[in-house]
Amino acid sequence: MLNKEQLGQLKAKVRSVQPAKEGDVNLGPLKLLPGTWSNKALPGRGWNMIAVPFSGGPVGYRLLLNQFDETLKFSFVDDRVANRGITVTGAEDDQFVVALDYEQKIDQIAVADFPESGLAGEPGATIHHEPGLWLHMTNKTTDNLDIARLATIPHGDSVLALGTSDTSSQTPQIDSVNGLPIGVSHNLGGPYLAPYKHFNDTPFKGVVDAPGFPGFNPVDPSALLKLANEGVNIVRTTKLEVDTTMQEAGIVNIPFIVKQANASDMKSTFWIQEIEETDANGKLKTTLRLQYLQVVMLDFFPRKDGAAGLIRWPHISINTLEKDNNDSQKYAS
Repeated sequence: MLNKEQLGQLKAKVRSVQPAKEGDVNLGPLKLLPGTWSNKALPGRGWNMIAVPFSGGPVGYRLLLNQFDETLKFSFVDDRVANRGITVTGAEDDQFVVALDYEQKIDQIAVADFPESGLAGEPGATIHHEPGLWLHMTNKTTDNLDIARLATIPHGDSVLALGTSDTSSQTPQIDSVNGLPIGVSHNLGGPYLAPYKHFNDTPFKGVVDAPGFPGFNPVDPSALLKLANEGVNIVRTTKLEVDTTMQEAGIVNIPFIVKQANASDMKSTFWIQEIEETDANGKLKTTLRLQYLQVVMLDFFPRKDGAAGLIRWPHISINTLEKDNNDSQKYAS
């Protein structure tokens, strides 16, 4: 018969699934994610660019730009998923993982492509659905890789990205990202980059008609994220940065994807922001906002710079979302 101490030790090793608590410290860097995020209060903040093979144009591809609305839901799975292991001496060496489900739904609100194809779809169309998991490895990490993102996309892609988290008391530093393809000359005056030049000369503005709005430019696709931070009092930022080129991470695709436009790697950064602002009654309150920048490299067509391999086409998505009021009020209280 086990004594009281032995029973306590056994109970500590048993996996137990419990509802998430708002701001639960057991979730580590993921603690502010549970709930629903959207940009419905910030219409027009979601932007996407992708080059796709196209037989109807002079250069064999078209550049497609979307403006979108997004709903991103995170729900609790477990804060103690046990990965069992032993050391060379036979001692137990278990790892424990926090897991959150997520579901992403994106609806197109405006779209343009060049050359014009007639294939870009209509406003209101759902253009992306993605279920997945965010993980936080609470112990036994390798090279400080403490988070992971798993994603499945109905085109036929399965993604595992590994990365790191950190927290700072400042506005996030968002680096500029070059959206031009790798493996060709970046001379916008050349005929091969005519689709990029088209949107560089006349940036895609979607449904936004605010004076001075610069629009989404594929040459500098992160600019609108930085613009969204101007004048915002961000007092704390949790950064989640994951990459499929780290260690055993990677992307697996169905054969057609590999043959036609292979999704070879992905890098994404999420900034969870705690914002202080004054409400209508002059009371200081804290709200939550989420920004992300994601770059997926698509490989198709032989390189034109003399190097071996294929041209690498950046497929870039950005957005600025807010936590729904009910969830934000829970956090604020």
